[in-house]
Amino acid sequence: VDGSDANTATIALNYAEAIVGRFGRNVVLQGRTLRLPVEPEVRIWYNPTLASRNMIVPGLIAVIMSIIAAMLTALTIAREWERGTMEQLASTPVSRLEVVLGKLLPYLLIGLFDVAVTVAAGMVLFDTPLNGSVIELTVLTLLFLTGALGLGIFISAAVKSQVLATQIAMVATYLPAVLLSGFLFDIASMPPFLQGVTYLIPARYFVTVTRGIFLKGVGLEVLWPQALFMAVFAVVGLGLATRVFRKELSA
Repeated sequence: VDGSDANTATIALNYAEAIVGRFGRNVVLQGRTLRLPVEPEVRIWYNPTLASRNMIVPGLIAVIMSIIAAMLTALTIAREWERGTMEQLASTPVSRLEVVLGKLLPYLLIGLFDVAVTVAAGMVLFDTPLNGSVIELTVLTLLFLTGALGLGIFISAAVKSQVLATQIAMVATYLPAVLLSGFLFDIASMPPFLQGVTYLIPARYFVTVTRGIFLKGVGLEVLWPQALFMAVFAVVGLGLATRVFRKELSA
């Protein structure tokens, strides 16, 4: 049984025990006897004790970073508009992409620091194992953070208001990351429509990445589909941010 999702593993174990128990009762009702009782021998992989913290901590890292990353940059461009300094920024001899990257890179470093702190806290305070490669976790985190930060800049450039940008960023990241990423609820148990929607939620892929690296010790040879989506997410996030930023300056 895959124990990386403790809730699903517990349900699967209960079903297995119920099936074996029903088989034993049917044998007794038929008047037959068994020389030895039938007992299931279950091997739990990746999380042998089914400790919920081992499932929650990696997923929580993904959820927290998806929210924080978008919130960090959601205020950057809007703040420039409200302070009236956007015209000065636009008059500098740099391209729009360079401006976006200049706004993004400091927060990218902050995001990496936040991830390092949360990973260390999970390992020290909650004894969550990190069985995979730290380098691969860092690379995949960079991809995800780039997309999430780009989304925040896109929102900030589009609305020009810090209050509204904060509200939109919270709605666009918090609810999907918590409810539709597989962090709290198993995606396979969701209605078909919502299962389809989850494919558009970036946090879904990062939750899979963090749990895979932390608990299963897998790398890009297994997580390449998630890595590919996050790479596309990063490119789209930067592209949208640059395009909207250029459009707003032209207006």
